[in-house]
Amino acid sequence: MANHKSAEKRIRQTKTRTLHNKYYAKTMRNAVRKLRAMTDKEEALQLFPKVQKMLDKLAVKNIIHKNKAANLKSGLIKHINGLD
Repeated sequence: MANHKSAEKRIRQTKTRTLHNKYYAKTMRNAVRKLRAMTDKEEALQLFPKVQKMLDKLAVKNIIHKNKAANLKSGLIKHINGLD
């Protein structure tokens, strides 16, 4: 258990930030899942910029790594290009 006031505050802050980051990471995963499940190219092309923006924002805020964001975007665009 924490022995200092500052350590107790740090624990509270960490808990809040972890909850916040989990929410955005889960939202991102659901958006990627939704885009990968699409079979219509037009709909996928409309959704892709929103997902791309979300990935870039999370990478800038260090919720996900910048290389992970790049890999996800690359995979999504390959998926979209493969649709008929």
